[in-house]
Amino acid sequence: MSAGGVWLVILGGMLVTFLTRFSFIGLLPVERLPPLLRSGLRFVAPAVLAAIIAPALLLPAGVLDLSLHNYQLLAGLAALAVAVRFRSLWLTIAVGLAAFWILSALGA
Repeated sequence: MSAGGVWLVILGGMLVTFLTRFSFIGLLPVERLPPLLRSGLRFVAPAVLAAIIAPALLLPAGVLDLSLHNYQLLAGLAALAVAVRFRSLWLTIAVGLAAFWILSALGA
């Protein structure tokens, strides 16, 4: 297959994927969704974020690691404490990164 054909397949796949997902999200008015579904949609973003972050914190080497040598988990706990206390996204990110860098530097 030529390079143009490969790009055509990629763009076609993107278009089909976008239209399929958009048909459920963009074409249906929010007012027509049942109230229970609307209230449940609030939890989609936090659930997806937790599903992405939890394996990185708990399984840094592919094996469950709850020890004090798991710097990702310790930095994540520090970031969680800041997030709960201050409710600031940027401060949470800064503290989490700083904690990870410091723990990595001290442990190396």
